[in-house]
Amino acid sequence: MIPSKEKVLEALSSVQEPDLKKNIVELNLVENIVCEEGLLTFSVKVHNPAMHSRKKMEEACEFAIHRFISKDISVVVDVVPLPQDREPDQRKILPGVKNIIAVSSGKGGVGKSTITSNIAVGLAELGYSVGLVDADIYGPSMPLMFDVANEKPSTVDIDGKNFIKPIESFGVKLLSIGFFADANQAIVWRGPMASKALRQMFMDTYWGNLDYLLIDLPPGTGDIHLSLVQTVPVTGAVVVSTPQGIALADAKKGVGMFQLENINVPVLGIVENMAYFTPAELPNNKYYIFGKEGGAQLAEQLGVKLLGQIPLVQSICEAGEAGRPAILQETTPQAVAFKELVLEVDKATENRNRTLGPTKLVKLNN
Repeated sequence: MIPSKEKVLEALSSVQEPDLKKNIVELNLVENIVCEEGLLTFSVKVHNPAMHSRKKMEEACEFAIHRFISKDISVVVDVVPLPQDREPDQRKILPGVKNIIAVSSGKGGVGKSTITSNIAVGLAELGYSVGLVDADIYGPSMPLMFDVANEKPSTVDIDGKNFIKPIESFGVKLLSIGFFADANQAIVWRGPMASKALRQMFMDTYWGNLDYLLIDLPPGTGDIHLSLVQTVPVTGAVVVSTPQGIALADAKKGVGMFQLENINVPVLGIVENMAYFTPAELPNNKYYIFGKEGGAQLAEQLGVKLLGQIPLVQSICEAGEAGRPAILQETTPQAVAFKELVLEVDKATENRNRTLGPTKLVKLNN
């Protein structure tokens, strides 16, 4: 049996484009339909370019054809991303980067760098092109977390000018001040010098085309944070905290900084790290060592999204020290928690881009 194109479109009208909230036929996303004996091929455009999103669309189309036409037809679907309606905001600096995400914390020791590294690797696993800037100038940790502590960035010639070429590990392009200093050497710089180093990691580095560039910021709210929002238009911020009251108080200040009228960077949400402890011998038990649901309550209080709750597991720390982020630990509870967090960050970024205009560079008088 060779189905007609009309019959194919009728069947595919049951498939919805998840981001645009209408069926793919109504949106004119189905093209190049070829019907042969026992074989049907066509292409579908999708809003989300991530690998997992394209796979879901492929499976949904196959299911619709088999349900409404015949299970005996072989279906070949070519799923391609829609051209981006939203052009990159940055033209002179980072012209090929679509989303710049700042990861911040109100205080040190809450696991911000661990969260950043796992989000970056998780986004890369979804099929995105990802970069990461280790902007924690005084305490760079990304070279260790990505097992590239002994690497040194090379240079690349672009249109007659030399640029720094980031180190690549686990599918993530990475640059850190740690690559340019001895591991045991303290970095003793005043604020202006640290800010200059940060700008160089944007302006003197060839990042190419990226879907995401994550910025691992130092704790607190200071020179580096202001230099960041003055140098590049940040798409959104993720704030990391632990459940303790003191950490939540500082996280609240971190969220408040991005929401200041003269900064106005959208806050994608809060991540609660070390949310609970589950012993290996009691996998169904959760012990709230540092307090319960503190991050969730803060998110509700501030009107922002709780992006995820990451358990307190020793292997997360061990994975970071071994240079292999915990999200790569297959089906462990911590890996599952990180993967869910990555999906929420991706979803929050997509929603931010659909509902808000581009972030503008911050101009401060002092």
